[in-house]
Amino acid sequence: MTSPLPGIPLFQLYGEHHGWPDTDLLHCESIQARSRLHHWEIRAHRHPELFQLLYVQRGQASVEIEGERREIREAAIQVVPPMTVHGFRFSADIQGHVLSFGPALVAALEQRLGAPLAVLTAPGCYPVGRDRSSLRALVETLQHEYAGNAPGRAAMLEALVSALMVWIGRRQQLGVAPRTRDERDRHLLGRYLRLVEAHYPDHLSIDAYATRLGVTSLQLNQLCRALSAQSALQVIHQRLLLEARRNLIYTRMSVAQVSDRLGFSDPTYFTRFFKRLTGQTPKDYRRTASAASA
Repeated sequence: MTSPLPGIPLFQLYGEHHGWPDTDLLHCESIQARSRLHHWEIRAHRHPELFQLLYVQRGQASVEIEGERREIREAAIQVVPPMTVHGFRFSADIQGHVLSFGPALVAALEQRLGAPLAVLTAPGCYPVGRDRSSLRALVETLQHEYAGNAPGRAAMLEALVSALMVWIGRRQQLGVAPRTRDERDRHLLGRYLRLVEAHYPDHLSIDAYATRLGVTSLQLNQLCRALSAQSALQVIHQRLLLEARRNLIYTRMSVAQVSDRLGFSDPTYFTRFFKRLTGQTPKDYRRTASAASA
């Protein structure tokens, strides 16, 4: 597995390098509480294990996810998975909350809900729309419960977060064609994605991944195409491309250094790989990204 990207801070909570602040499985705070301390700007950073939900109730937020920016001008929830490079800039009248939690709570929620929380595996922004009042009440209840110490607090917090996860999952499904998915296939795909995360710089063959999962390469490809609309090899290539983009945007490493870091045999091959997937050379991509952020 690669080491942390140079130049991109790794935090538990933004600005904090110590461990989890208490025994809770989650942390809830207002957006204002932390962003006010940093002049309403949270610079690009990553969390090694934390999942985060940014709930924008009112005001505006400029969200940067993996080098791409978007504006949130209406009530919405932004999902940020672990190790995702992200940053925010808020208007001074911002209102909302940030919910942070680790793998232990995710595992508990998946057990409670009886299904993987696929909605947490990729960044996504979900407008609140007509559910604005109910979502506001849900999150404010969660914040109130988090700040208190009433009997059954832990169970109540888990129930409230479960309700929030169900809402986000339903919003994700809007516009997605209904299909039948076997839960074993979902878990198998999750195992494959975790293996890719651990070994993408090693350039393992699809056969090697399939052997570790106890399936054939054909079965693995069929699974990936059915559940992710990509081949097994495309999944690996997209993960390599994501890391390449991170390095080109957020670090000063040369193209040769990025190539070596990602396990390519030589920079020329890396450049061909990158251009085939993006239409730009690594140098052109870095130049374009730098101009866009200026």
